[in-house]
Order: sequence, then C-alpha cells, then structure tokens
Amino acid sequence: MIDAVYATSMRTTLTLDDDLAGILEEKAREMGMSFKEVVNRTIRAGLGEPARRRRGPAPRVIPHSFGFKPGIDLDKLNQLADELEVDAAAEKWQRQAGDPSRRKRSRARS
Repeated sequence: MIDAVYATSMRTTLTLDDDLAGILEEKAREMGMSFKEVVNRTIRAGLGEPARRRRGPAPRVIPHSFGFKPGIDLDKLNQLADELEVDAAAEKWQRQAGDPSRRKRSRARS
C-alpha cells in the first residue's frame, strides 16, 4: 500500500495545449488562486483524490482605473513607446550632426 504524501513537491515541465492553459488560467483568476494550485487541484480531481484546503485566505484583487481616455488603444502602447524612442534618437543624432564640436576628428596616422 502506498500512502500519498503531499508535504514534498516536485518541479517539472509540463506542456499544455493552448486551450487547456487558457481554461486553467481563467479558473485561477476566478478562484483567486495561483496557476500551480489550480493545476494541482485539477489533476487531483481527475485522479479522484480530494482537493487540499487553501493555507490562507484568497488574495484580494482591487480593480484600478488607469485613466486612459476613450479611443486609446492599450495594445499599441509599446509601439508608441518605440516610435517615441526612435524620434528622440533621431533628434539627438541631428543635433550632433549639426554641432561641429561633437564631430569626431580624424587622427593622422604616423
């Protein structure tokens, strides 16, 4: 007879189908649990074992409004940051090209 021991844990890599990973992530959000905890509970349920109780209270999620104005596409913020960075670099290069004291002087080889 083998007694199940849950005090130890094993780290392993598990490849999940995209749809299954999405379902598990959604369950984790709904239940206020970590992804790891939901995966473990789901596997235990599939094996017919009872789920272990949570050690502490579920974390409390407080929604926050970021104050973005309507019409701002939040998915494009990284693109905007990249464009602004390129514009700033171009301005810097133009200033350096126009300032003769910043130009590199060629060294005469002996």
